[in-house]
Amino acid sequence: MKRQIVLVPGPWSAAWCWEAVQERLRGHGHDAQAVTLPGLASAREDVSHVGLETHVESVMAVLEERDLRDVVLAGHSYSGLVVGQVADRAPDRVAHTVFIEGFLPHDGRSMLHAFPERVRDSELRQIADGGGRWPAPDAAVVGDGQGLSARQAHSLARRFVGHPGRTLTDPAKMNRPLADQRATYVVCSMEHVGGRLAPDVEAMRLAPTWDFETLHTGHWPMISTPGPLAGLLARIADGAAAVPGAAGERRRTHEDA
Repeated sequence: MKRQIVLVPGPWSAAWCWEAVQERLRGHGHDAQAVTLPGLASAREDVSHVGLETHVESVMAVLEERDLRDVVLAGHSYSGLVVGQVADRAPDRVAHTVFIEGFLPHDGRSMLHAFPERVRDSELRQIADGGGRWPAPDAAVVGDGQGLSARQAHSLARRFVGHPGRTLTDPAKMNRPLADQRATYVVCSMEHVGGRLAPDVEAMRLAPTWDFETLHTGHWPMISTPGPLAGLLARIADGAAAVPGAAGERRRTHEDA
Protein backbone atom coordinates (compact mmCIF):
# COMPACT_ATOMS: atom_id res chain seq x y z
CA MET A 1 0.00 0.00 0.00
CA LYS A 2 1.26 3.48 -0.87
CA ARG A 3 1.92 5.67 2.14
CA GLN A 4 0.20 9.03 2.41
CA ILE A 5 2.64 11.95 2.28
CA VAL A 6 1.81 15.12 4.21
CA LEU A 7 3.76 18.25 3.24
CA VAL A 8 4.14 21.17 5.64
CA PRO A 9 5.47 24.46 4.21
CA GLY A 10 8.21 26.54 5.74
CA PRO A 11 8.12 30.22 6.73
CA TRP A 12 6.07 32.83 4.85
CA SER A 13 4.52 30.23 2.55
CA ALA A 14 1.49 27.97 2.34
CA ALA A 15 0.27 24.81 0.60
CA TRP A 16 0.76 26.44 -2.81
CA CYS A 17 4.55 26.06 -2.58
CA TRP A 18 4.23 22.26 -2.89
CA GLU A 19 2.16 22.19 -6.10
CA ALA A 20 5.00 21.11 -8.42
CA VAL A 21 6.12 18.42 -5.94
CA GLN A 22 2.57 17.12 -5.52
CA GLU A 23 2.14 16.82 -9.29
CA ARG A 24 5.33 14.79 -9.58
CA LEU A 25 4.46 12.62 -6.60
CA ARG A 26 1.19 11.71 -8.31
CA GLY A 27 3.34 10.54 -11.20
CA HIS A 28 5.10 8.24 -8.73
CA GLY A 29 1.73 6.89 -7.63
CA HIS A 30 1.59 8.72 -4.29
CA ASP A 31 -1.17 10.80 -2.76
CA ALA A 32 0.40 13.91 -1.23
CA GLN A 33 -1.49 16.40 0.88
CA ALA A 34 -0.11 19.89 1.52
CA VAL A 35 -1.32 21.95 4.45
CA THR A 36 -1.51 25.67 5.10
CA LEU A 37 -0.63 26.56 8.67
CA PRO A 38 -2.75 29.06 10.66
CA GLY A 39 -1.85 32.67 9.98
CA LEU A 40 -0.27 31.99 6.59
CA ALA A 41 -3.25 31.92 4.26
CA SER A 42 -3.41 35.71 4.14
CA ALA A 43 -1.51 38.72 5.43
CA ARG A 44 -4.87 40.03 6.71
CA GLU A 45 -5.27 37.27 9.30
CA ASP A 46 -4.98 38.12 12.97
CA VAL A 47 -1.95 36.18 14.21
CA SER A 48 -1.89 37.40 17.80
CA HIS A 49 -3.15 33.99 18.96
CA VAL A 50 -0.96 31.89 16.65
CA GLY A 51 1.96 30.20 18.36
CA LEU A 52 4.09 27.14 17.70
CA GLU A 53 1.56 24.94 19.51
CA THR A 54 -1.17 26.26 17.18
CA HIS A 55 0.77 24.96 14.19
CA VAL A 56 1.51 21.60 15.82
CA GLU A 57 -2.15 21.16 16.73
CA SER A 58 -3.27 22.09 13.21
CA VAL A 59 -1.17 19.32 11.66
CA MET A 60 -2.29 16.88 14.36
CA ALA A 61 -5.88 17.76 13.44
CA VAL A 62 -5.25 16.92 9.77
CA LEU A 63 -3.95 13.48 10.74
CA GLU A 64 -6.76 12.81 13.21
CA GLU A 65 -9.69 14.17 11.22
CA ARG A 66 -8.70 12.09 8.18
CA ASP A 67 -7.56 9.17 10.36
CA LEU A 68 -4.22 9.13 8.56
CA ARG A 69 -1.73 6.51 9.72
CA ASP A 70 1.69 5.32 8.64
CA VAL A 71 2.31 8.65 6.90
CA VAL A 72 5.49 10.29 5.73
CA LEU A 73 5.42 13.75 7.31
CA ALA A 74 7.71 16.29 5.65
CA GLY A 75 8.47 19.77 6.93
CA HIS A 76 10.53 22.50 5.33
CA SER A 77 12.76 24.93 7.25
CA TYR A 78 10.78 26.37 10.19
CA SER A 79 8.30 23.50 9.94
CA GLY A 80 10.91 21.00 11.01
CA LEU A 81 9.90 22.20 14.48
CA VAL A 82 6.29 21.37 13.69
CA VAL A 83 6.67 17.94 12.09
CA GLY A 84 9.19 16.81 14.68
CA GLN A 85 6.74 17.55 17.49
CA VAL A 86 3.82 15.94 15.64
CA ALA A 87 5.84 12.76 15.10
CA ASP A 88 6.80 12.81 18.78
CA ARG A 89 3.15 12.97 19.86
CA ALA A 90 1.67 10.65 17.26
CA PRO A 91 4.13 7.81 16.55
CA ASP A 92 1.14 5.62 15.65
CA ARG A 93 0.31 7.98 12.78
CA VAL A 94 3.76 9.06 11.54
CA ALA A 95 5.95 6.34 10.04
CA HIS A 96 8.78 8.62 8.92
CA THR A 97 9.66 12.27 9.45
CA VAL A 98 11.45 14.26 6.76
CA PHE A 99 13.27 17.46 7.68
CA ILE A 100 13.96 19.46 4.50
CA GLU A 101 16.62 21.96 5.61
CA GLY A 102 14.56 21.90 8.77
CA PHE A 103 15.07 23.34 12.21
CA LEU A 104 15.02 20.58 14.81
CA PRO A 105 12.76 20.70 17.88
CA HIS A 106 14.43 20.51 21.27
CA ASP A 107 12.38 20.49 24.44
CA GLY A 108 12.22 23.96 25.99
CA ARG A 109 14.01 25.68 23.11
CA SER A 110 12.57 27.91 20.42
CA MET A 111 13.59 28.36 16.80
CA LEU A 112 15.36 31.59 17.73
CA HIS A 113 17.64 29.64 20.07
CA ALA A 114 19.33 28.35 16.90
CA PHE A 115 20.39 31.90 15.99
CA PRO A 116 23.36 33.83 17.40
CA GLU A 117 22.24 36.27 20.09
CA ARG A 118 22.81 39.38 17.97
CA VAL A 119 20.76 37.88 15.12
CA ARG A 120 18.07 36.83 17.59
CA ASP A 121 17.74 40.39 18.87
CA SER A 122 17.47 41.70 15.32
CA GLU A 123 14.73 39.22 14.41
CA LEU A 124 12.77 40.11 17.56
CA ARG A 125 12.89 43.78 16.61
CA GLN A 126 11.68 42.96 13.11
CA ILE A 127 8.76 40.95 14.53
CA ALA A 128 7.82 43.83 16.82
CA ASP A 129 8.05 46.33 13.96
CA GLY A 130 6.01 43.96 11.77
CA GLY A 131 3.06 43.96 14.15
CA GLY A 132 3.70 40.44 15.38
CA ARG A 133 4.73 38.97 12.03
CA TRP A 134 8.23 37.96 10.97
CA PRO A 135 8.73 39.97 7.77
CA ALA A 136 9.19 38.02 4.55
CA PRO A 137 12.40 38.55 2.53
CA ASP A 138 12.37 40.29 -0.82
CA ALA A 139 13.20 38.62 -4.13
CA ALA A 140 16.87 39.59 -4.01
CA VAL A 141 17.35 37.85 -0.67
CA VAL A 142 15.23 34.85 -1.63
CA GLY A 143 17.15 34.20 -4.82
CA ASP A 144 20.69 34.95 -3.66
CA GLY A 145 22.73 31.80 -4.27
CA GLN A 146 19.72 29.49 -3.94
CA GLY A 147 19.51 27.96 -7.42
CA LEU A 148 16.36 29.90 -8.31
CA SER A 149 15.76 31.77 -11.52
CA ALA A 150 14.93 35.47 -11.22
CA ARG A 151 11.35 34.63 -12.16
CA GLN A 152 11.10 31.97 -9.47
CA ALA A 153 12.54 34.27 -6.81
CA HIS A 154 10.13 37.08 -7.68
CA SER A 155 7.18 34.69 -7.77
CA LEU A 156 8.04 33.37 -4.32
CA ALA A 157 8.56 36.79 -2.79
CA ARG A 158 5.30 38.05 -4.28
CA ARG A 159 3.29 35.28 -2.62
CA PHE A 160 5.01 35.35 0.76
CA VAL A 161 3.21 36.73 3.81
CA GLY A 162 4.72 37.70 7.15
CA HIS A 163 5.14 34.65 9.36
CA PRO A 164 3.41 34.57 12.79
CA GLY A 165 6.14 35.82 15.10
CA ARG A 166 5.19 33.87 18.21
CA THR A 167 5.98 30.61 16.45
CA LEU A 168 9.66 31.60 16.44
CA THR A 169 9.80 32.42 20.14
CA ASP A 170 7.64 29.68 21.64
CA PRO A 171 9.57 26.69 23.03
CA ALA A 172 9.13 23.23 21.58
CA LYS A 173 7.67 20.44 23.73
CA MET A 174 9.13 16.98 23.25
CA ASN A 175 8.29 13.79 25.14
CA ARG A 176 11.01 11.54 23.70
CA PRO A 177 14.51 11.99 22.28
CA LEU A 178 14.46 13.27 18.72
CA ALA A 179 17.07 10.65 17.84
CA ASP A 180 14.44 7.94 18.41
CA GLN A 181 12.37 9.04 15.42
CA ARG A 182 12.66 7.34 12.05
CA ALA A 183 13.76 10.34 10.05
CA THR A 184 15.54 11.66 7.00
CA TYR A 185 17.33 15.00 6.97
CA VAL A 186 17.52 16.58 3.51
CA VAL A 187 20.54 18.84 3.09
CA CYS A 188 20.37 21.46 0.33
CA SER A 189 24.03 21.91 -0.54
CA MET A 190 23.90 25.56 -1.64
CA GLU A 191 22.84 26.48 1.89
CA HIS A 192 26.07 25.34 3.51
CA VAL A 193 29.50 26.90 3.09
CA GLY A 194 32.04 24.10 3.26
CA GLY A 195 29.27 21.59 3.90
CA ARG A 196 28.94 22.62 7.55
CA LEU A 197 25.63 21.86 9.24
CA ALA A 198 24.27 23.14 12.52
CA PRO A 199 25.74 21.16 15.44
CA ASP A 200 22.38 19.73 16.50
CA VAL A 201 21.72 18.51 12.95
CA GLU A 202 25.22 17.08 12.63
CA ALA A 203 24.70 15.17 15.88
CA MET A 204 21.80 13.26 14.32
CA ARG A 205 24.24 11.46 12.00
CA LEU A 206 24.93 9.20 14.98
CA ALA A 207 21.26 8.28 15.40
CA PRO A 208 20.71 4.75 14.03
CA THR A 209 17.20 5.58 12.77
CA TRP A 210 18.21 8.71 10.84
CA ASP A 211 19.33 9.10 7.22
CA PHE A 212 20.96 12.08 5.54
CA GLU A 213 20.30 12.91 1.88
CA THR A 214 21.66 15.77 -0.25
CA LEU A 215 19.99 17.79 -2.99
CA HIS A 216 22.27 19.99 -5.07
CA THR A 217 20.16 23.12 -4.79
CA GLY A 218 19.28 25.93 -2.38
CA HIS A 219 16.81 26.54 0.41
CA TRP A 220 13.64 26.20 -1.69
CA PRO A 221 13.97 22.78 -3.40
CA MET A 222 10.21 22.46 -3.90
CA ILE A 223 10.58 25.37 -6.34
CA SER A 224 14.11 24.96 -7.72
CA THR A 225 14.24 21.14 -8.02
CA PRO A 226 10.75 19.68 -7.51
CA GLY A 227 11.59 16.56 -9.54
CA PRO A 228 14.52 15.33 -7.41
CA LEU A 229 12.69 16.28 -4.21
CA ALA A 230 9.56 14.40 -5.25
CA GLY A 231 11.68 11.40 -6.25
CA LEU A 232 13.34 11.36 -2.85
CA LEU A 233 10.02 11.65 -1.00
CA ALA A 234 8.55 8.86 -3.14
CA ARG A 235 11.47 6.60 -2.35
CA ILE A 236 11.11 7.29 1.36
CA ALA A 237 7.39 6.58 1.16
CA ASP A 238 8.05 3.35 -0.74
CA GLY A 239 10.23 2.23 2.14
CA ALA A 240 13.57 2.28 0.31
CA ALA A 241 14.89 4.98 2.65
CA ALA A 242 12.95 3.93 5.73
CA VAL A 243 15.60 1.58 7.05
CA PRO A 244 18.82 3.56 7.52
CA GLY A 245 22.31 2.21 7.42
CA ALA A 246 24.47 1.56 10.43
CA ALA A 247 24.79 4.54 12.76
CA GLY A 248 23.07 6.81 10.24
CA GLU A 249 26.17 6.88 8.06
CA ARG A 250 24.48 6.17 4.73
CA ARG A 251 24.69 9.10 2.30
CA ARG A 252 23.01 9.84 -0.99
CA THR A 253 23.16 12.80 -3.28
CA HIS A 254 20.63 13.69 -5.94
CA GLU A 255 21.45 15.51 -9.13
CA ASP A 256 19.17 18.28 -10.33
CA ALA A 257 16.63 17.13 -12.88
